Amino acid sequence: MKSLGFVLLLPIALTGCSSGGSGWHGTNITGSVPSLAFDMKRADTGANVDGEDFRGDVTALYFGYTYCPDICPMTLSNMGRALQRMGDAAKNVRVLFVTVDPRRDTPAEVEKYVKAFGPQFVGLTGSEDQLARVAKRYRVAYSVSPDPDPAKYEVTHSSALFIFDRHGEARLLENSLSTDKPDIAGVADDLTRLVREKD
Repeated sequence: MKSLGFVLLLPIALTGCSSGGSGWHGTNITGSVPSLAFDMKRADTGANVDGEDFRGDVTALYFGYTYCPDICPMTLSNMGRALQRMGDAAKNVRVLFVTVDPRRDTPAEVEKYVKAFGPQFVGLTGSEDQLARVAKRYRVAYSVSPDPDPAKYEVTHSSALFIFDRHGEARLLENSLSTDKPDIAGVADDLTRLVREKD
């Protein structure tokens, strides 16, 4: 699966944002990306959920699909490793997986997929319109790659993780987890720092 470079998706919104001098390992996007908000369904229960349902936890938002052959499982597996490194603090983190392939990804498939990475992972599904709205909110691009076999197409999408604080405010963008040199320790450190932030 081809991954879209995130710098191409947020050329204006991320201008001036960086990790340099902030103490963060990820890219500081405070004030440049909208707060956590969406209208989707939980894959495990079918319940309608929005960003408010995850207030109180540090939340990571990721767009992918269960048929993804490489980038998605690599990113989510590395995220799981970062959570394991956090110890008890990981109890206050949720990782939301939004499928960009609602035509093939059934709720049951999404639920089975995310739970393989850890208990903090939550699968979200919805209609193509719902997906388009949340993708537009965060300027996330995705596209279906044509294939002679309609059941075997791939979806090109961003590989970045958005990280929100306990109040649902966008704070960091994490890009390393889909690379061959993932910053597991850095991601764990950033998440732990957000969990421990005082109001």
